[in-house]
Amino acid sequence: MARGWESKAVEAQIETAEARATSNKSKRTPEEIEKARRRESLLLSRNRVLQDLQQSRDPRYQKMLNDALAHLDAELAQLD
Repeated sequence: MARGWESKAVEAQIETAEARATSNKSKRTPEEIEKARRRESLLLSRNRVLQDLQQSRDPRYQKMLNDALAHLDAELAQLD
């Protein structure tokens, strides 16, 4: 059974995306990869702190979260 043009187009898009992903990975140095991982980790932590801050009612916990947020922002600024 012959494949339709839609499946061929999808296959071509997948191959293009995979080729682009492998070429981008090969251009980055290990230091750049580690920096990107660190940045992603800090951003995830920052989002979690923001969510906790929105749900918190205890002023002492809010202060602790605000301090953590300031620390994460400082870390992110150092990476950039």
